[in-house]
Order: sequence, then C-alpha cells, then structure tokens
Amino acid sequence: MFRYLHTLTLPLVALLLAGCAAAPEGEPYWDPHEAVNRKTHAFNVELDQAVFGGLGDSAGVPEPVMRVVSNFSDNLGLPGKVLNSVLQGRPEPAVQNTLRFLVNSTLGVGGLFDMAGTEFGLPEQDTDFGETLYVWGVNEGAYMELPVIGPSTERDAFGKLVDALIDPLGFVMTPKQKTIARVARVGKKVGDRMRFGGSVDSILHDSADSYAQSRLLYLQNRRYSLGQSSDADAFDPYEDPYGQ
Repeated sequence: MFRYLHTLTLPLVALLLAGCAAAPEGEPYWDPHEAVNRKTHAFNVELDQAVFGGLGDSAGVPEPVMRVVSNFSDNLGLPGKVLNSVLQGRPEPAVQNTLRFLVNSTLGVGGLFDMAGTEFGLPEQDTDFGETLYVWGVNEGAYMELPVIGPSTERDAFGKLVDALIDPLGFVMTPKQKTIARVARVGKKVGDRMRFGGSVDSILHDSADSYAQSRLLYLQNRRYSLGQSSDADAFDPYEDPYGQ
C-alpha cells in the first residue's frame, strides 16, 4: 500500500507546491477568487437554510443517538489519521490513535462507544493530509469556499481529496461497508450542525457579512490547530461537544 501511496502522492504534491503561493506580505489572507467564493458561499447559505432553517439546536434528536453516530464516524477516520501522523514523522499520535481504534473497534462495539477515551484515557489525536502538507512545507495557498463543504484553502482542499484516496479502510471495506461509512460521516456532520445551530446561524444568517466572518473564523481556527496562532485567536462553532 505504501508503494501505491508514494506513486500517487508525490506527483500531486509536486503540482501543489508549484501552485500554492503564500499570502502577500503583510496580508492576513489571500483571496484572489473572492467573487467566485462569494457566489459559492451564497449557495451554501441558501442550502443550509433550506435544510436546517427553523430546526434549532438538536432538532429533537436525542443526544445519545448523536453521540453514537459521532463515535462511529470518528472511529472510521482513525486509520487515516494514523497514516497522516506517520507521514508527518509523528509516531506518538500514530500509536495513540492506533490503540484508540483497536479499543473502540472491540470493546466499543465497532466504535459505537468511546471506551478508549472514557475508560483508558486515549483521546483522539486529530490530523489530516492538509496538516501533512503543512508539515512538508506547503503554503496554505488561496482561500476557497467549496460547495456544500464550506470554507477551505487550496492546501486543505487538496488534502481532503488525498485523504479520501488514501484512506486505509477504503482498501479493505466492501461496497456496502463504504456506503455505511459515508452515511455515518454525513450523519455526524448533520448532528454537529443541529447541535450547534445557534452558533452557526449567528455566523451564516445573522452577521452583516457572513462570507467575511466565515473566512476569518476558518483561517483563525485552522492556523491555530496547526500551531500558527494563539488560543485567543480561535473560535470554533463546531467544537466537539463530547470532548474527544
């Protein structure tokens, strides 16, 4: 598998290195595609209103149900996080996420329950290929707003694509299992959106310029997660409610 990953990622990373430029000196961000991004943002806001408008926080979905879906989805993502930690040269989070996956996949009934976190003190060590690219020295590039997905950068958008391509579970799951995994991941995103409806609504539907607000919050939080800014700069409307 690693030979496949080497063959797949090196040419793509080379192209990304050539295409991702740094923000102009003294500027907090680089948004050369703002006109297009704003149109995409307007579409995302309308879609959010159509799907979630008026539902309110949680929309009556029991919290234990949302927690189980979140646990299951998070567990499926752990092998990819392990791989990224290895690619970053960070063995400790790779080992911790491996242990977490093994514990939750067995004692946690396929990841439905977070036994690793609650009973063994093994919280998730979050990472992705966007962070791997950061570790490798790739600039964040231009700011982007992706349809449905929302705020991103050129580096993180590329990272999302590669994460989908190199997901270790994707090489061993059956088509039916892959469908279940996709449904679980969508369910987690929907659950997060409903749980934090008030916070997200204040950004997307109540602010004077929701595009600028979303851009600012995304870049602040992403840079903070990569160790590029202080805790005072960060505010995450989707902060994990279950402390994982």
